[in-house]
Amino acid sequence: MSLVLLLNTISMNAQHESKSASLDSRQYNLASISTLTAIGNIESLKVQLGAALDAGLTINEIKEALVQLYAYCGFPRSLNAISSFMQVLEERKEKGITDVIGRDATPVKDSSDSYERGRKTLEMLTKTPQAKPAPGFGEFAPRIDAFLKKHLFADIFDSDVLDFQQRELVTISALAAMQGTTGQLQAHIGMGINTGITIKQIKDIFDIVEKTVGKEQAEKAMTVLSNLNK
Repeated sequence: MSLVLLLNTISMNAQHESKSASLDSRQYNLASISTLTAIGNIESLKVQLGAALDAGLTINEIKEALVQLYAYCGFPRSLNAISSFMQVLEERKEKGITDVIGRDATPVKDSSDSYERGRKTLEMLTKTPQAKPAPGFGEFAPRIDAFLKKHLFADIFDSDVLDFQQRELVTISALAAMQGTTGQLQAHIGMGINTGITIKQIKDIFDIVEKTVGKEQAEKAMTVLSNLNK
C-alpha cells in the first residue's frame, strides 16, 4: 500500500470515526487473547480464554489465533498458550460445559506453489505489488523471505477458519503489546485498515493493551498510529 493511499485511508476513517462501530464481543476477545499470549501472561490468558468461549468464539477459531501468534511472538508463548487452552477446555468439560468446536478450514484449491500464494496474499493485504524476493531483507536473507511468504502468508493465512480481518486484528493486538515492533505494527495497521478495521477499533485494541500490559505500552502504540496520519 502506498504511503499516500494509506494516509488518505486513515484520514477518511478518522473523519467517520464517531460513526464507526467499536470492537464487537468476539473481536474484543480475540484481541485480548492475542495481547495476553504475546506477553506470556498465562494466568490472565486462561480467564480470557473462558470468556472468549462464552462470547461465542469456537474452539477452532481460538486455536487458529494461537497458532498464528507463533509467527509473531515465538513458539514458546504460542505453545504455552495452546497448552493453557487445552487445560481450560478440560476444566470446562468437567463442569459440564460443551463448547462449540467450529468448522475446519476449507481445502486449498489454488494449485500455485506456496511462495506464490503467500506473495499474492501479501499483495492483497498491502494493496502493493510484492517483488520476488522482497527488497532488502529478502535479498539479504532469501530463506526468511521464503518462510514469510510460504509459511505465514500461505500455510497459515490459507486457513479460512479466521478471515483476513480477524487475522490482522490478532496480529495488531500482539505487536502493540510487545516492545520493539514499531515497524511491523505500522505495516500491519495499514494491512488491517485494508481489511476493513477502523481507526476506532484500532484504538479499542490499544485500550486493551493499556489494561493488559500498561499505559506506557499503549501510548507507544498510539504514537505509531498518530505518526501515520502526519
